[in-house]
Amino acid sequence: MSEKYDVIAVGMGPSSIFMAYELIKLKKAHKVLLIEQGKKVEDRYCPIEKTGNCIKCKPFCNITSGFSGAGAFSDGKLSLYNKEDDDIYIGGILHEYIGVEETKRLIDYTDKIYLDYGADTKLEGTEHQEEIKKISDKAKKEGINLINIPIRHLGTEKAHELYKRLEDYLSEHHIEMKYQTIVEDLIIEKGKIKGVRIKPAKELNNEDAELEEIYADNVVIAVGRKGANWLVNMCEKHNIKTKSGIVDIGVRYELPDRIMKDINTYMYEGKFIGKPEPFKDKVRTFCQNPSGFVASEVYDNNLSLVNGHSYKERKSTNTNLAILVSHHFTYPFNKPIDYGRNVAKNLNELGAGNILVQRLGDIYRGKRTWEQELKQNTVIPTLKSAVPGDITYAIGYRTMTDILNFIRSMDKVVEGFADPDNLLYAPEIKFYSNQVVIDNNFESNIKGLYSIGDGGGMTRGLMMASASGVQMARILAQKGEK
Repeated sequence: MSEKYDVIAVGMGPSSIFMAYELIKLKKAHKVLLIEQGKKVEDRYCPIEKTGNCIKCKPFCNITSGFSGAGAFSDGKLSLYNKEDDDIYIGGILHEYIGVEETKRLIDYTDKIYLDYGADTKLEGTEHQEEIKKISDKAKKEGINLINIPIRHLGTEKAHELYKRLEDYLSEHHIEMKYQTIVEDLIIEKGKIKGVRIKPAKELNNEDAELEEIYADNVVIAVGRKGANWLVNMCEKHNIKTKSGIVDIGVRYELPDRIMKDINTYMYEGKFIGKPEPFKDKVRTFCQNPSGFVASEVYDNNLSLVNGHSYKERKSTNTNLAILVSHHFTYPFNKPIDYGRNVAKNLNELGAGNILVQRLGDIYRGKRTWEQELKQNTVIPTLKSAVPGDITYAIGYRTMTDILNFIRSMDKVVEGFADPDNLLYAPEIKFYSNQVVIDNNFESNIKGLYSIGDGGGMTRGLMMASASGVQMARILAQKGEK
């Protein structure tokens, strides 16, 4: 019989990393196993820097898989909170389980760990309050809310270094970590978790590969957004209770730094939320990267999605940010992930497997963007592998209308936001599993099976995912003392 662990975590993103870290601090990390389909953080790199094109790394994309997860390899921003706020506005719904004040204390504790491991001490968005208020008031007149909270920017390359230190710390304290390993299935008997079935990542497409069984009384699902599809399958197979989820579909928007100068200077990242006519869907900006670079990521079944990176030292002259539309589906349709995947698949086919890019002015004119037009454009694309084309062929009318009307409204807040030379890249899609139904101890209807982080719908972003891991460790520690 295989060795039995106290805790098995599926995934090695921030939530499981900080769970393991806190278990060490609580002296409860006796037999803990973390399982990850990707590589160690020091072995993760994207070949596109050398090749100029996405080569779709096998078996998994180095940007989306590996120690520290996908989020740490984008822009590396930690969203905090304002002390005077009576709610948590960014980062998910952790506070719905443990309360607002406890969530604030947890964020403070987690933030200190990040500082101890090398995060920048500078907080963005805490100064220039008068200027920020002017922008906020201007936005309100257009029906747009500006959420301004302190942000600690790690930077893509500095995040690598920080998570390498955490990786070393876990290893030094005997946390067992299995890399390039797939959790093929959960072992559940009579409504109780017993362990997991695994196989090497190189056997991804080998259905006849021999599976190894590993046992534990506590299994924590911490798969992040990359694992949302896997989690949906597990929930359906094992009758793990879920709530109807959402999918965010949109574009990565690139425009000159000079247009975004005030936002970049005063806040670093502006989080704007609107409900434009006629559909009044929630449209938001997300993951703003001043002087950043648009990037390509590969998800399951070779789906290419767009994202943004922001470095501490390497700079461009453009700012990029996501414009996302939240899609809530109603009866009888309940497959938001499948819907988003189909949108992404169609866009990928239009770009011959690559990210599509289109000038805003060409969308207004009802035409595609051609390569020669892109070369003459005043906004030079930072994602060199992007293929000029027409994203409106694949993004639905409702979604595209939401995005364009939001851009028009934002242009009245930030002059030049709707300049025809600005670029839209697609697809940018944020997948979330249908939200796993958990109690205040993060436990599902399967005894001993827990869900934390982004994948199961609890959190959205590095800080809150990390904080959920800390809380998970404390819950497990208390359980062990009973």
